[in-house]
Amino acid sequence: MDKFLVQATVISVALCLSITTICAARAENSQKMLPISRDEVEASLVFDQHCDTCHGKDGQAKTFKAKFNHARNLADARWQSEATDERIFNSIFNGRGKMPAFGKKLSEEEVNALVEYVRTLKK
Repeated sequence: MDKFLVQATVISVALCLSITTICAARAENSQKMLPISRDEVEASLVFDQHCDTCHGKDGQAKTFKAKFNHARNLADARWQSEATDERIFNSIFNGRGKMPAFGKKLSEEEVNALVEYVRTLKK
């Protein structure tokens, strides 16, 4: 009987340690997650509504329509480093090449939010 009690105790301690480790890991991961601002949520919705059909949800322009229209890969690190916020704003607001102008459909605030959102797509 003593052998059984020792085994049960060892298993219980091991189980408690495992649960503690898992809970600690989850707590650490939840603290690393950054809160998403209201503006980021709204910008992502505007992006989903107007931009992702050509640029893709991730901005990498891998959709059929993107390939057909030669849409810009917005996640490209080189392009991100070369393009100014002003250039991105003007491209969205006034259009560029095959990209339509959104100046009559979106407010300046929405376009500015999209510029910031495009910056988050950088890979």
